[in-house]
Amino acid sequence: MGPTPPSSTSLAAEALLGLLLPFWQIVIGAFVLLAVIASVRKLAQRGLSRMNRALLLTAGAIVALALTGVLLQGA
Repeated sequence: MGPTPPSSTSLAAEALLGLLLPFWQIVIGAFVLLAVIASVRKLAQRGLSRMNRALLLTAGAIVALALTGVLLQGA
């Protein structure tokens, strides 16, 4: 005996979830963007020296995450 075919209810639920997934990604992305804008604004008010350190720290974190992603992709 082979696997049982999925029911029409489960297919409809998966299709609905498939349609909603991009919407939730946009909502999460918007909240992240708002948080980044708020933090950059606050950082800019504190002055250039802190901003330079924050940019270096952020650049280091981006490089570390990219390297981790590349290394884990091969595993």
